[in-house]
Amino acid sequence: MDEVKMVVAHSERATLRVGDVFLKVDADQARIDVEVEAMALAPVPTPKVLWHKPPVLAIAAVPGTALGRLGEPSTASPAAWAAAGAAIRRLHDAPLPPRSGQAGRGLDELAADLDGECEWLVTNGVLPADLVTRNRQVAEAALRPWTPVFTHGDLQIDHVFVDGDGITGIIDWSEAGQGDALYDLATVTLGHEEHLGDVVAGYGTDVDLDVIRAWGSVRSLLNVRWLVEHGFDPFAPGCEVDVLRSRL
Repeated sequence: MDEVKMVVAHSERATLRVGDVFLKVDADQARIDVEVEAMALAPVPTPKVLWHKPPVLAIAAVPGTALGRLGEPSTASPAAWAAAGAAIRRLHDAPLPPRSGQAGRGLDELAADLDGECEWLVTNGVLPADLVTRNRQVAEAALRPWTPVFTHGDLQIDHVFVDGDGITGIIDWSEAGQGDALYDLATVTLGHEEHLGDVVAGYGTDVDLDVIRAWGSVRSLLNVRWLVEHGFDPFAPGCEVDVLRSRL
């Protein structure tokens, strides 16, 4: 009998693995609905939905291994990183999904959230004021008009699976929807900016590298408090705080 493995768990959701089946339990039914809808629409390899009975979604494991892990060196080839860029481009070129996603938040809302998080980080002594101030300055480049595309919205490096030089699947679509293309490119290379050139080569079009860096600062500034409050460590080597420090 296959054992039950806890993949991730916090107060909002949990993911269990039993053999080649993942069971995702989510307190927010809307996130599960978005995930099922996005996987059906995305023109890239995604997990097969086995069944869906709220609040649980059962999906099949995708073959291959993760492109990498935040805080660890990636062993994937430059060609695999380029293939990730090409897959992201296919997604961004696809017809728009019906709703906005995490990468499509309004600029006024995003600026207000950034300012609130920056104040919290400094007031509570979580991060030095100069580090927060510098990254808030860098983040400003992301707050500009953009043309919406079909975005994944949470394209962390361990959500992209490869086998050799090819992409075998992209997982965790609960934040998908209309959004800024450069948000996805920033997220997949967060903490691995040495591979940005390979991703952009596979993506196949010119992009604004300053905006990609800006989105990296945005994501890191907004995530530190959430990670701390949910039992994760943004101070681990190569993770969010190191990303912020790299902007100094």
